[in-house]
Amino acid sequence: MSTHHRPRHGGGGTPPATPPAPAPRPVGHPIFAQPAPTADPTTFTVTHPSDAAAYAEIAKLNAQGLIKPLPFPAPRGGVEPTLTLDQVFGGNPVAIGNITSQGQIVFHALGDCGSARGPTTQNQVTDKLVSDFQDHAIETPQFALLLGDIIYNFGEAQYYYDQFYDPYRDYSAPVLAVAGNHDGMVSPFAHVATLEAYLRNFCADTFEVAPEAGALSRTAQIQPGVFFTLEAPFVRILVLYSNMLEDPGVIQNADIGDSQIQFLRAALARVKAENYQGALLFAHHHPAYTYSATSRHGWSVQMLADMDAVCTEVGVWPHAVLAGHVHNYQRFTRTRPDGSHIPYVACGNGGHNVLPLGRRGQPGPRVPQVLQPAAAGVDQVTFENYDDINYGYLRVIADPKQLRIEYHAASDGPGVKSPDDAVTIDLATRQTTAYLANDLGHPAEAMAIRRLRMGA
Repeated sequence: MSTHHRPRHGGGGTPPATPPAPAPRPVGHPIFAQPAPTADPTTFTVTHPSDAAAYAEIAKLNAQGLIKPLPFPAPRGGVEPTLTLDQVFGGNPVAIGNITSQGQIVFHALGDCGSARGPTTQNQVTDKLVSDFQDHAIETPQFALLLGDIIYNFGEAQYYYDQFYDPYRDYSAPVLAVAGNHDGMVSPFAHVATLEAYLRNFCADTFEVAPEAGALSRTAQIQPGVFFTLEAPFVRILVLYSNMLEDPGVIQNADIGDSQIQFLRAALARVKAENYQGALLFAHHHPAYTYSATSRHGWSVQMLADMDAVCTEVGVWPHAVLAGHVHNYQRFTRTRPDGSHIPYVACGNGGHNVLPLGRRGQPGPRVPQVLQPAAAGVDQVTFENYDDINYGYLRVIADPKQLRIEYHAASDGPGVKSPDDAVTIDLATRQTTAYLANDLGHPAEAMAIRRLRMGA
């Protein structure tokens, strides 16, 4: 909400002075997981009271038309701010070389991972995330990308320890983050700037331990701002900020300007000029497509139109689009007139309250089903799959030929490595295809079993 419409704390008078926050601890190099694993927390260190009064005040402001998208600080780095995975690793050519030599990159993605109710659901997800580091070297994740709503309900600094640092204390890789609406929203009873804690913890100038990390070691991330290009071996991700409205997502208007449109145009033009052959992804919080009979989380039609206009102008389209916000898992296929397929995947069940798609007492929707039939100037949109019961995350694999997006439910347990849903895109044809899996030694084992069965 716009700060000039925010009422004073307590309904009037001068708010109490806020003590200065502790200064960050400069480190000079990135630190990820703790030196040794520790037990999952069972309670929060900071009690999270009800935000019912704040939401009631927001509803009043919304009824008066006073809730507007909020401007945000310009990222570092000009029109197309860029961050490389090498920079995220602190300048580690060996690590980048290992990824390149293995011929693929793996990373995690999940949204709505904060929880105001306690650590149980977050622990369930992060325990399964951490178990992926025990995999074959080629299958080990290199980073996580949180798809927004990291801290509920208003991105408050005092909840960062419980909702981010402690759950991810044993995650032994970088954690980057898209900003979600709850990360940029400001409580009517708070006197802070939008995105203040998010920028301190994910967009620091240098590697330092933020005050919110407490005694933990993870350094703040060095993203250039709320929108940027992330470059890594085999994949390029364009991160956008869809602002702080509950709905719809917004990337440009009179309140926030068109800097993200300029960024998107510049980033796609560079993809075209370089004849980039890797996987190209968009990542933002509000999804372009959703299905729900009960939730307010609907399609962000104008945001999609804004992105489509730039893609059409430049002549470059993403191979896939990742989002959160919906508090469940949903996957769609957009079929364009040229026959190409673009998966739109919303993973908003990373730890926050899971929402069912169907009405109470009624079964969920049958999938797949066409939600938007193809017509003149309209692409076909097919609702492919969903999970509105479990918490979970995405495991994304990119190599020179394919992009694979897997969905893993946390309830399957850390020992289960088979996805509950998956889609694979051939990078050259831009169509869904069968996955060309790696030989991890099991084909030889299968051959031995067959020989045993045949009595050879």
